[in-house]
This record gives sequence, C-alpha cells and structure tokens, in this order.
Amino acid sequence: MKFTRPAAVLFLLALYAFTCQSQNMVTKVVGKDITASDIKVGAEQTATYFPWIKGKRIAVVANVTSMIKNTHLVDSLLNAGFDIKKVFCPEHGFRGESEAGEDIASTVDAKTKLPIVSLYGNNKKPKPEDLADVDVVIFDIQDVGARFYTYISTMHYVMEACAENNKLFIVLDRPNPNGYYVDGPVLEKEFTSFVGMHPVPIVHGMTTAEYACMINGEKWLSNGIQCPLKFVKVQNYNHTDLYQLPQKPSPNLPTMESVYLYPTFCLFEGTCISVGRGTNRPFEMIGHPLLDSTGFSFTPKSIPGMSKKPLYEGLTCKGYDFKNYAAVFIKGYGRLYLFPLLELYKQLNTKTEFFNDYFDKLAGTAKLKQQIISGATEEAIRKSWEPDLEKFKQIRKKYLLYNDFE
Repeated sequence: MKFTRPAAVLFLLALYAFTCQSQNMVTKVVGKDITASDIKVGAEQTATYFPWIKGKRIAVVANVTSMIKNTHLVDSLLNAGFDIKKVFCPEHGFRGESEAGEDIASTVDAKTKLPIVSLYGNNKKPKPEDLADVDVVIFDIQDVGARFYTYISTMHYVMEACAENNKLFIVLDRPNPNGYYVDGPVLEKEFTSFVGMHPVPIVHGMTTAEYACMINGEKWLSNGIQCPLKFVKVQNYNHTDLYQLPQKPSPNLPTMESVYLYPTFCLFEGTCISVGRGTNRPFEMIGHPLLDSTGFSFTPKSIPGMSKKPLYEGLTCKGYDFKNYAAVFIKGYGRLYLFPLLELYKQLNTKTEFFNDYFDKLAGTAKLKQQIISGATEEAIRKSWEPDLEKFKQIRKKYLLYNDFE
C-alpha cells in the first residue's frame, strides 16, 4: 500500500513552519563559531600535566581525535620520553576505522608497536591486570554531547577501574560541539545501558571533564566509589561557543551538520527509519522505502569503515534532506526536535512496525514511545520533560568549569 502525496506535503509544511518559527522566536544568545585555532585544548597544555605524569607508567584512552595540533597525543608523549604502556580504545577503534557497533579487537598499533586494549564489546572495563603495570590513565577523546554517544560510557568504566585499583585518572578536556543547550528526557534507572548509563538528558551540555567531575561527585560509580581525578581545562572556551571540530569524531559523523543533527536523528535508530547510514552523509537525512515520493531519495550501500550492512541496503529510500536546515536547528536556539519523529510516525505506523526494541534505551524512558503512539504534541511531550530537566540543570551547575549559556 502506497502513501498518498499529502503525507509528504504535510511533513514539508511542518518543516517550513518550524523554520519560520525558529527565525521569529525570542532566543537565547549563542556565541561565536570557534575553531581549534581559537582555543587551547587540554592536550596542548603540556606544561600543566607533564609534571603529573613525570616518571609514571602511563595508559592512554584515545582515538583518532586525540590530537595536539597535527600530532597524535600518543606520539607526542612518546616523543617527549614518557613511558606509555598501552592504549585503551573505545568504540570505532584507536584509528577510528570501525563502524558503530562493530567488534573491536585488542591488537598492536602498527605505528607505535604499543598494545591496544579494546574497551568495546565484551570488555568495556579495564581489568585489574590491564592496570597492573600502570600508574596513571589519561583520557583524551572528543565527545559530541549526547547521552547515547558511547565515549562517556567508556569513560565511566575506566574511572571505575581506576577507583578500584587506585590509579590516577586525568581528563584532557575538549569543547562540546553540542554544549550550548540541555534538552530531552532524563534517563530512568530501569533503562540503563551502554547507550545511557546515568540519569542525564539526551543532550547534557557538558564537556568530558565536567562530566567526569559529575560522575565522581554524584557517586555514580559502582558502590559510590570515587576515582583520583585531575583535569586540564580548555582555554578560551565557553558553553555559548559553537565549536567546529577539526576531525570527525566517528565514521558516521563526518560533518558538523551531522554532529548538530545527531541528538535529534539518533532516536530514529530505534525505529524503521534510515538515518542515511550507507551514504556519505549519515545523520543528515532520513527516509524509508515505503514513503511516498518526496522529491528526495537515497540508496544505502555498503561502505567499509562506515556501514558494511546498512539498513535497506540497495533499496531506494524516499525521505528528507536536512543538510540545509542544520543551521536553523542550531543558530541561536539549541533544541532536541521531535517533529521529524512525530511526522514520520504518522506516515508509517499503519504500514510497518515503526519502533524496535532499541528505542526505549535510546530515549531512556518508555514514556516517549507511548506519547508518540498516543498522538501527543511536541509541546506536550516537551512539557513533560521539564521537572526532571530542571532537577538535572541544578546538579549540572555544580560541576561546570566554563561560563554557561544561561
């Protein structure tokens, strides 16, 4: 059964109305676009943390984003004569060559000959033997500020291992490109998983150092333990700034548009909708083979290192391209938007199973799915988040290291 054209037209009208509303609403002030040349990330401030690690045996939690200008942090530390024992790598691998969800094998880095210990799959937490020859663990990974982006989950487990084995944990901080707002449902305890480990909203508005301080301060590690923690702040950064990433943080977030749209579009991974995996612009588009013609389509294909077996591989997905709307989503008004999810549910819910078992984990609650099925408006859904969001914002304030947007 095909959809009638009015369904696509209604979606485009909703998108147009959203654009007009965003351009006319009273907004909070968001600061300037900043690049790596405008700031000094924690890793660059060697005069601060080199004394902390002098004479120490070191492990580094790192990936392709762990750069000091054009040199990788691991290479910089080795060149400076430090004793690096091993590298722990998160989802996507040390060199960022693996797609989301792909098993990461422990191996040896071809360039440095250092042992690479995977912290993904069945081994998410360093074992006591992994830390036996280590005095200090350095964490330097670029996050994107969404609860279901798993680098902060990896950080949790490394902090827990450091606490249990009395190892110093150092965070070399980096800006959060989605750090200019806080939004979404706060995770409920029964939906705790690797894509949501803490009672925070989908968009938490914190850097990794701030988040580490919150994990420690709120005693979210096992049995309320706390790890020895130090951090190096970013210089010349505030939460109002829009940070332009110098490297893609993972294979399927290749552009700033995809990074800004990710908090909104990742919820679709708990549905039958494709978010463009299997194209060169994932998280910039959405579509499905059963949608009526919308004037835009894409055909997912296998792309090594990005999506080896993407959803609807080889099938034409009709849908919507959001690349040109990304600026409207972010400029001056950070928000997690529900209207794409609500509109596509209206178009597809009677034609195919819309939600899968992953949705509630991504949302961090069963309520959002129930609200969508019942026909609740975006305004009503957002209003239901407010009490928990306000409580979280009060907790968040205790751990902020930079000037905030409010």
